[in-house]
Amino acid sequence: MKYESAVFERSFGTSAQLPPSDMPEIAFSGRSNVGKSSLLNKLLNRKSLARVSSVPGKTVTVNFFRLDECRFVDLPGYGYAKVNAKEKQRWAELMEAYFSSGRQIKLVIQLIDTRRSPTEDDLQMLDFMSYNSLPFAIALTKADKRNRTERKKREETLFAELKHYGEIPVIPFSALSGEGVTELKKAIEEAILRN
Repeated sequence: MKYESAVFERSFGTSAQLPPSDMPEIAFSGRSNVGKSSLLNKLLNRKSLARVSSVPGKTVTVNFFRLDECRFVDLPGYGYAKVNAKEKQRWAELMEAYFSSGRQIKLVIQLIDTRRSPTEDDLQMLDFMSYNSLPFAIALTKADKRNRTERKKREETLFAELKHYGEIPVIPFSALSGEGVTELKKAIEEAILRN
């Protein structure tokens, strides 16, 4: 798969704007500031195709990136406390519309910060995907932010917290070192080949 072929297509802020799904889609979901843009840029071998911000809550639209074989879809970050109720409702409606509009979703990469337990929002998202039989993998972001001992302990705890979701790929990832890139690409390519 030619990841370097990716181009930014468009952003959509309301469900009515979402275009029809005409090719396989790989969606990226996670709370605000979990590292979605950094992960996308690392996968695509680009420095700033997806906009990276140190300010949480920056991705407020559904962003489409077209590759030769599929689309990558950057979903709005959730769980940022400083967003008002009306904006949270718009995000929820946009996410619900994305997932319920008969799209060709081949895989959802759910990002969870390695350093923290999954939030209530993370667990709701995992439950939603599990209940709706959406194929998903978990990327444990910021894997380089702890020393080896702390990281091993934290990962063991995370695997235990996530085990009831079954045989879901759980992939430690670092945008800094590139750890996990090969495994994520393998999961994506296998998902696209599945009928």
